[in-house]
Amino acid sequence: MNEETPRQKKIASVIQKELATLLQGNIRKEGLSNLIISITKVHVTVDLAFAKVFLSIFPSTSALEYLKSMQENSFKIRHELSQIMKNQMRRTPQLAFYIDDSLDYIEKIDSALKNPENPISNSDLLPSKQKR
Repeated sequence: MNEETPRQKKIASVIQKELATLLQGNIRKEGLSNLIISITKVHVTVDLAFAKVFLSIFPSTSALEYLKSMQENSFKIRHELSQIMKNQMRRTPQLAFYIDDSLDYIEKIDSALKNPENPISNSDLLPSKQKR
């Protein structure tokens, strides 16, 4: 993957900030007190037509449900975002939402390392070494 240009990085950070504000406002409007959605990163294509938005949703048990809802309503979210950013950008990129599971991945690694049966010191515990 190519390195992002300074323009891509700048637009990605603006989209991340404005989208986070928009989503938090909508959560407050709906009165959902047990939901936290944070935007962990945004990647914008070179032509600025598409943006991949990575979300961290808590509680993670309902993450897929909220992700599906956001994917279905991405055109509405894009429209609201374009109204906010109309003085900064001519065209708002199409949004694609994904779950950022890096925190879960880190947690699994951390718990595996704290486990007395450490897979690093005992390679027989690795899933690739086990018979199926």
